[in-house]
Amino acid sequence: MSSAHHSLAPSPIAAAAGVDDAALQRLLTDHWDYVMQTSPTWATQLGDHRFDDQLEARTAVARDAQRVARNEYLARAKQLDQTKLNARDQVTLALFELDLESSIASDACHFEEWKVAAGGGSLLSEFSYMVEAHPRTSLQDARNLLARASKIAGAIDDEIANLQRGLHNGRVAGKESITRAIAQLDQALHADDAHAPMLEGMTAPFADEAQWPAGERARLTTAYRTIIQTQVRPALQRLRMLFADELLPKARVEKEGLAGLSDGAACYASQILTHVGERMDAKAVHQIGLENIAHTDRDIATLGKTLFGTADLAATIKKLRTDSALYFTSADEIVKAAGNALARAKAAIPRFFQTLPKADCVMAVIPDYEAPSTTLAYYRQPRPDGSKPGEYFINTYKPETRARFEMEVLSWHESIPGHHLQIAIAQELGELPAFRKFGGSTAFVEGWALYTEQLAEEMNLYSSDLDRLGKLSFDSWRSARLVVDTGLHAMGWTRAQAEQFMRDHTALTETNIVNEVDRYIGWPGQALGYKLGQLKILQLRARAQQALGPRFTLPAFHEVVLGAGAVTLPVLEARVQAWITATAQAK
Repeated sequence: MSSAHHSLAPSPIAAAAGVDDAALQRLLTDHWDYVMQTSPTWATQLGDHRFDDQLEARTAVARDAQRVARNEYLARAKQLDQTKLNARDQVTLALFELDLESSIASDACHFEEWKVAAGGGSLLSEFSYMVEAHPRTSLQDARNLLARASKIAGAIDDEIANLQRGLHNGRVAGKESITRAIAQLDQALHADDAHAPMLEGMTAPFADEAQWPAGERARLTTAYRTIIQTQVRPALQRLRMLFADELLPKARVEKEGLAGLSDGAACYASQILTHVGERMDAKAVHQIGLENIAHTDRDIATLGKTLFGTADLAATIKKLRTDSALYFTSADEIVKAAGNALARAKAAIPRFFQTLPKADCVMAVIPDYEAPSTTLAYYRQPRPDGSKPGEYFINTYKPETRARFEMEVLSWHESIPGHHLQIAIAQELGELPAFRKFGGSTAFVEGWALYTEQLAEEMNLYSSDLDRLGKLSFDSWRSARLVVDTGLHAMGWTRAQAEQFMRDHTALTETNIVNEVDRYIGWPGQALGYKLGQLKILQLRARAQQALGPRFTLPAFHEVVLGAGAVTLPVLEARVQAWITATAQAK
């Protein structure tokens, strides 16, 4: 694996921490170095600053080279003698092989040839966040940011070439996805300079500006603005023309999911493996979703009758969706409610967890350019070097569409005790290889966050039965995802069918339903991880409680679940079972 970067200093991140076998250490170190080189913006976010002036290569040639590299690394992994590894190294090797195998299998998807997204998955959001997350300590950081900005237009043109190649190969996104992407680009292209997200990149201060040569700040700012105006804006215009003139006329209208693509079945199988961490049949997943929806349908109807005096599920959902008193009236109200929920959760966690993260979690508002077409909220992990806390981003766009009864459950999921607690603890685990600290199984990460929505009930965090109804609605939403995701990608459902199912079984507003279904179409399989992960954690907890009786404690169980990073569900099961056995045998 040759690269011009190999002569640089080694990664500042411990690629093989906690690994005893020398050959496995070399493999993980070589592979991590390669990942950092080929994912330079992610490297920057993790605190590896060797490639801060680089952008990911997006050409067909680069993708072919990455395929070859992944296969070579997997071959090296397969050559290791598992019988000579200790138990911990065996788990690490198995997780490493699964990562590579699912990544290789995902080549069947050809996402780069057809996937078009608005919101957080778009090029606009990607590059805006790249600018926002760039370090700001030195003049060299400013120069690296300028170098990166100079590569954005080329990256956009490479994406255009990929999508044109996909069109030639008979692959194209759905009409609605393309329409939404055009709307997002139009908003950005028509924005004033002060509000265009990438244009603000050089205006924020750098820590050492007082020592810069005279005129350097003005020179860099002018150069940056010139790049954005003369290179990036025209490239975004070219991307918009591609969407409108070439892709939209040939866009898919009926089967917008993977079921509408010739290699969709192989792609979906790879995405189930990627996000669930094991192979599962799509029809079986669909059935699990339907069974769980039946439970939440009943519970929502029962609690709705108690709260509102409503007759049935449909009447309760209608009340939750249409009663304006149940919705926010301003962005400030949303921010205050989310902040209060986060503060209460922070105060409660010491009684339920043995290990608490050092990194703080703070609240932030989703940027205006992204808000109309993205989710209710999302989480961004802290920087490992401590320079940035974990961030709980809340969507304040159209406050009248944001439900008061969803705010608490949303906060527990995205911040504490959900994503922040799990991800920050994983980052702070001592002896763990980098790929396990900073990556991991969707089913674990999202399953944990969904598990904490129920845990919050035991932590006495919910304020009222109305907030508990929000919890039930969120649980039904995650069960509905199993039905809708498999429907779209394995059974040929239309977007309209998926949206109708969500209307019938969840209290999500129309805005959220439309955005959610669009997300499932563009991110196949990811939505399966939530409910499948939660069900596994609840199953393992019940098993431990039954086996250990009075020896079972929640903080000890949580320590085992969170103590090895975001492992796959089979590895988690093995960990919990080993803990049950050891605890039962202890005198």
